[in-house]
Amino acid sequence: MEISLRVMRAAEYIIEHHATVREAAAFFGYGKSTLHTDVTTRLRNIDFYLYCEVRGILSDNYKEKHLRGGESTRKKYLGGD
Repeated sequence: MEISLRVMRAAEYIIEHHATVREAAAFFGYGKSTLHTDVTTRLRNIDFYLYCEVRGILSDNYKEKHLRGGESTRKKYLGGD
């Protein structure tokens, strides 16, 4: 698959599903580092508008990660849903 097509598909998936890098990497079967490089470096040169959208979502995910981590820890130790 052509790299630019891979990058565009990953970006569209992140936007459509408000996915994290981990979620998108798992969905496509790529490594986290590869997907992160695709949507932060390569995408900027391919489609700047799409790059800005993805960066906004990734920024929001970054701000929320401590909440997700806390929830995972709570579930692990309390057996909560």
